[in-house]
Amino acid sequence: MNYIDEAKKEIEALLDRAYRSAVQKGTLPGGAALGGTVEIPKDVVFGDYASSAAMAAARAMRMAPRKIADALISETDLSGSFFESVSVAGAGFINFRLGPKWYGDVIGCVEAEGRDYGSSDIGRGERVMVEFVSANPTGPMHMGNARGGVLGDTLANVLKAAGYDVWKEFYVNDAGNQVHKFAVSIFARAMQARFGEDSFAFPEDGYHGEDIKELARGFLAEHPGFPDGRSEEEWQDDMARFGLDRNIPRMKSDLLKYGIEYDEWFLESSLHRSGYVAATVELLTENGWTYEKEGALWLRTADLLRKKYIAEGKTPEEAGKLDLKDDVLRRANGFYTYFAADIAYHRNKLEERGFDRVINVWGADHHGHVARLQAAVDGLGLDGSGRIVIVLMQLVNLLQDGQPVRMSKRTGKAIALGDLLDEISVDAARYYFNNRASTSPLDFDLDLAVRQDSENPVYYVQYAHARICTLLSMLASEGHEVKPAKELRFELLTDETERALVKQLAAWPEEIKLAARDYDPSRVNRYLGELAARFHRFYNACRIRGAEPELLDARLKLADTVRAVLENGLALLGVTAPEKM
Repeated sequence: MNYIDEAKKEIEALLDRAYRSAVQKGTLPGGAALGGTVEIPKDVVFGDYASSAAMAAARAMRMAPRKIADALISETDLSGSFFESVSVAGAGFINFRLGPKWYGDVIGCVEAEGRDYGSSDIGRGERVMVEFVSANPTGPMHMGNARGGVLGDTLANVLKAAGYDVWKEFYVNDAGNQVHKFAVSIFARAMQARFGEDSFAFPEDGYHGEDIKELARGFLAEHPGFPDGRSEEEWQDDMARFGLDRNIPRMKSDLLKYGIEYDEWFLESSLHRSGYVAATVELLTENGWTYEKEGALWLRTADLLRKKYIAEGKTPEEAGKLDLKDDVLRRANGFYTYFAADIAYHRNKLEERGFDRVINVWGADHHGHVARLQAAVDGLGLDGSGRIVIVLMQLVNLLQDGQPVRMSKRTGKAIALGDLLDEISVDAARYYFNNRASTSPLDFDLDLAVRQDSENPVYYVQYAHARICTLLSMLASEGHEVKPAKELRFELLTDETERALVKQLAAWPEEIKLAARDYDPSRVNRYLGELAARFHRFYNACRIRGAEPELLDARLKLADTVRAVLENGLALLGVTAPEKM
């Protein structure tokens, strides 16, 4: 249950009853709607919630807002409610201050809902696919994949908690030009290994990494007769499969070590083998969105984009002035482009598998592809603009000793996910990569990630959890067990640090809702950091051990409730909640 929403709803109900009572007594005119909003003010000196109902009704009632507010609070009955006082401030704001019932109910709700606290049904079972990482299987995964992995996996967890039916998918680009280049690169290294480096030219645009040489050596070990008796194309086909059969399992292993498991690894090649790409392009042709030019088949992308932008609010004149270009779907040699396969893949998601919405986590360099893909799927009649969501992710800057790190000390290559996890814990990696919104570049400080002090954000949050576990264990040894909420006197929690802590606990369901709405799982990190900070302030200000028995019990319950919510939040991030540190 969301007790922030519940408090707002109760204020609206209290004021509605007060208005009807004031109308009966003749202090306010009838026939008006109160309206207005209920907000949490930045400065809570006057109250915890503020209603603008009096200002909203002023014109209809033809009265000063302050006079309306005075009439309303004179008829407001707070007995049995979440609130202990109501007052008027400024031009007519009606301020409510929370009472013991609300604080006690929040703690009781966390107890009752347990691991489900914070979850909701706002997604109403909508089927959502989150596709993320989807790195080319032609080499190891690097830092961008590391950030995208955490972002996608945590977003999927958040959406599940918000009531969506979530499917996680990795799209394996095992076809097309990149795989052809991969095969040509292995072939060249194999020829050089067999006959000497000067005997065979390596393609300038080939993959130059040491991993390609390792694959070539492995292939030669299994094919001692190479290159006799077969064409280059035949050998390259075998080499592509050989390389993919080794790289894809490595990717799965690295991601599993990273705490990421997918519901499906979807092969691009399956779309080509089944004829689905060709059928999708034919459907676009039937819908009038293609034309032939110089032997190639083109998509009328510019027209589709203009149609999309006009639907989104641009005028035809504005859309007509945009510098838009068409895209090739099938080259003159008969091969389909990656864009054609991507359109077919998204048709498969929406039409064949029936997902209500698909979310792709992409690097920021794909920005120009977003609207083109949505418009192309619009051309299939599948509402790509409304059902395809792209979360764009900015770059990661890896730092050590205050300096940028671009190369692995071990391999001399770009930092790979496996290299990173050799340096820091999975907990630190997952927390850090989700510590900023995807729209912001991320500075990842390797030195900070391994520090064990309050400057390290993951340590700070985990330490709060461990500190509470130690407290619980110590007090249990002295005979103080955590009691059920119904047995406790929460009216004893009057210190401002105690009340601020409960308010933060109450905000957890709202944070999950907003993180799901905005596709921004970094809200979880910010929430947990603030919850840990409020706990540490409470712990330093309010004595638990040695307090009067009833106060000790209430404070101990509050601490244990914080522990439970910290554990829930860290679980969404895929980060452990240690009991000792």
